[in-house]
Amino acid sequence: MTQARRPMPPPLKMPKPGFGRRTPPAIFPPIMGLFGLGMGWRAAAPAFGISPGVGDAILGAVALLFAFALIAWLAKPLRRPGVVLEELRVLPGRAGLAAASLCMMLLAASLAPFTPALARALAVLAFSVHIGLVVVLIHVLRAGPPEGRVVTPVFHLTFVGFILGGVAANALGEPEIARIFLWSMLIPAGVIWGISARQIISRPPPAPLRPLLAIHLAPASLFAVVAHGAGMVAASYAFAALAAAILAALLVSVRWLTSAGFSPLWGAFTFPMAAFATALILISDGSGAMGWIGGFVLAFATLFIPYIAYRILKLWAGGTLAAKTNAAEA
Repeated sequence: MTQARRPMPPPLKMPKPGFGRRTPPAIFPPIMGLFGLGMGWRAAAPAFGISPGVGDAILGAVALLFAFALIAWLAKPLRRPGVVLEELRVLPGRAGLAAASLCMMLLAASLAPFTPALARALAVLAFSVHIGLVVVLIHVLRAGPPEGRVVTPVFHLTFVGFILGGVAANALGEPEIARIFLWSMLIPAGVIWGISARQIISRPPPAPLRPLLAIHLAPASLFAVVAHGAGMVAASYAFAALAAAILAALLVSVRWLTSAGFSPLWGAFTFPMAAFATALILISDGSGAMGWIGGFVLAFATLFIPYIAYRILKLWAGGTLAAKTNAAEA
């Protein structure tokens, strides 16, 4: 009697050849952090008497990196548009795509001193893209399971990220528009802060997701930056105080936040840190205790942000970032 032959194992699923077929959106949060670092050094130039070329050089290099990353990711929806919906079903994808459109707003603010017309057009395009992203995300949330609708800090990037339009508006000499962005974003930011605070008390996030809590620092810092640029002195100090309180809470909890070890979600630490440093430097003009603290945070961010970006982008180059963040494939 012949022995039954064992079934052959299923073939390994090899990635399809082609440029950018599985470019992960997780590459964009650290790039956003690098943009924030460049903006911080641009703010530090008049405050500390530093050459403005430092900030401009950082922003120029990051703009090239962002252009390459954006082209690499756009290769996916150009092949299969449905990939956008798949990206938005997972948390790293939501954070990454929101960061990508916000990088466009930061690029517009970066270009404003040199080419205002191009910067204005880019800002309008970024605003339109972000609105489209919000609409698609709402559709994904409504169509998905209830557990996928839980409020997370990533909601700040999507629903409050328009505040970066205020940064671009100030850079383009439009303080009235910047004020509109500021006041309109206060309500969604407050709602997200409130819900998140209740969640932390009643149901703390699992260790791998805790780095995302650092995102809570970004809106308060950006509110301070936009308020200062729009001439709202008292409001800028109030928002800076709120940002300082959030940062203090994060610093006290840093071991708890990082207990799971390094992951691609550490990209969430980058931009908030740069935004906080920028806020303090702008408001203080580099003087007093606030100016020194802002300078210290910027110096630390100059070491920390590129290091985190390098580690995340190295995972992308090594081909493991897509799997770690469950990125969709075109």
